[in-house]
Amino acid sequence: MATLITPAIMCALRAHGEHGAVARLMTPDHGLLAGYVRGGRSRALRPVLLPGNAVKAEFRARTQEQLAGLAVELDHSRAPLLTEPLPAAAIDWVCALTAAALPEGMPVPALYQALDGVLGAVEAAPAARGWAVALVRYELLLLAELGFGLDLTRCAATGGAGDLAFVSPRSAAAVSRAAAVGYEDRLLSLPAFLLEGGAGDWPSILDGLRLTGFFLERSVMTDWRADVLASRERLVDRLGRAVA
Repeated sequence: MATLITPAIMCALRAHGEHGAVARLMTPDHGLLAGYVRGGRSRALRPVLLPGNAVKAEFRARTQEQLAGLAVELDHSRAPLLTEPLPAAAIDWVCALTAAALPEGMPVPALYQALDGVLGAVEAAPAARGWAVALVRYELLLLAELGFGLDLTRCAATGGAGDLAFVSPRSAAAVSRAAAVGYEDRLLSLPAFLLEGGAGDWPSILDGLRLTGFFLERSVMTDWRADVLASRERLVDRLGRAVA
């Protein structure tokens, strides 16, 4: 019987059988993994199996094809954040995105670290602006890890690397301000913080969410995954109302 013991981040849970549940967790070395938790809907385990929680996970399976049995111990709870509308919406979306978008067993250590960073920022920042930039960067990284990365290094029209201000929805490549003249309404705004680092103001953060949201919807969250986008729409709507 193969056994894997690893730190993990809870991403999704669905009922299975009368008392059990299937959990999907993000791990540092093995990517997204699923396991069956006996008694996963019990009063004792419900607080442990919340999205965003950091846990110690033990997977046991007889074969690679078999759904592993899973035991979890809580390392760090983010349950208090789930009572606050904006942090709760952010955790709901970023965990649902991870669980729906990634194939199981694909190692993506950079994405694990980024997810942990986003959740830590949601927990630590005094206001949403402190974590919203990290969320945009996480979505951008996820697109890249899945093979749908944006080319933000040079202008698709001129080849130059200066004054990049837009992204072409067709090519997913940057476009300079000069090359975009007359076509601005057909392009997506490229916020400066994605090029220069650092923080962003609310207009640029919302531009960043529109940018990553377009490519997530087009390339990743298709078929049954499109239903998961409802949690992103709730988050963006709440952010928009919070800064209006």
